[in-house]
Amino acid sequence: MGLVDRILGRRDRRQGAEPGRSPRIEFSVSIEVSPLVKLSGTTTVAASAVEALVKRHGIARRALLEAGSKLVREPGNPVDPLAVAVWVEGERVGYLPAYLAKELPLGVDESWPVPLQLFSVVQDHGIRGEAWVWLGEGPPRWEYSAANPPPLTTEEKRAAEHRERSEMVRRGIAEGGSRERELRAGMVNGVHYLELVEPIKQLKREGKLREALVLCYGAIEAAERGADGREPAPWYTEQAAIVHRKLGERDEEIAVLRRWIDCAPADRRDGRISERLSKLLGSR
Repeated sequence: MGLVDRILGRRDRRQGAEPGRSPRIEFSVSIEVSPLVKLSGTTTVAASAVEALVKRHGIARRALLEAGSKLVREPGNPVDPLAVAVWVEGERVGYLPAYLAKELPLGVDESWPVPLQLFSVVQDHGIRGEAWVWLGEGPPRWEYSAANPPPLTTEEKRAAEHRERSEMVRRGIAEGGSRERELRAGMVNGVHYLELVEPIKQLKREGKLREALVLCYGAIEAAERGADGREPAPWYTEQAAIVHRKLGERDEEIAVLRRWIDCAPADRRDGRISERLSKLLGSR
């Protein structure tokens, strides 16, 4: 799905209210933007509001709340005077993404009712919630449900990201042709280097730095094979350099940074890798 060009504006009609429900204002959005929009700020500026709302409803450890919400322009917002806040039962539970808020034809003195989904999980350090609103016509077509909730905890998000990378590799190989050849060139013992991100992170979290280095260098070699004239993926080099730094291996840290620079095209060598190497050499 492409980036939104602009919101086309709401339609000049109000939908009649169903019994016991408030009327909804319907509006159309560009075909390039999904009418299902994830809110920002639910785990930062709106964290206390989300927690208050969840507690008010007596929600269990992990639950789903579906409710009506209101979009309200927030001209006094110190960060973005075009911000659009989302309110539920007097609680500001998040914001529309900035790219969408600035194009929404919502006046300062208006509020638009829209359906909202709020998923929450109670953790040791508090309640974490993520929310979506439906800005399209007709009944909401939610991506998630009570039976299929989104990943919320750190562990769930890590697992979901890993699955997404693996699925992307699987689909690419199934395409065949040049895409399959490109992906197979980046394999490490039958696993694509993109799938080594989470294993490397986990080994680092567990303090297994030598094991993490083995995966880093395997990924570096695979990324070099799959670069095909482009710069290799730099993340694995950065991780190897970080591990060498933790192990006090200055020469190895310098060597792995230089390796990436030597493999990258001359016009693509500027960036974090070069900056890290320059600082390292300058500190001698």
